[in-house]
Amino acid sequence: MAVPKGKVSKARRDKRRGGNWKLKVPGLVPCPKCGELNLPHRACRACGSYNGREVVAVEAK
Repeated sequence: MAVPKGKVSKARRDKRRGGNWKLKVPGLVPCPKCGELNLPHRACRACGSYNGREVVAVEAK
């Protein structure tokens, strides 16, 4: 049966898990109605529109 030679330290173990972090910024796209940057496939926070129509009521500033 396979038996480990010795205990693997936490530092050595965690080195194997170092490449799993996502460091990129998610892609932001401008809203076609107001130009505010937001995530794709989500309603705009500034004007409340999605896919050419208003889906969320937004208070006027």
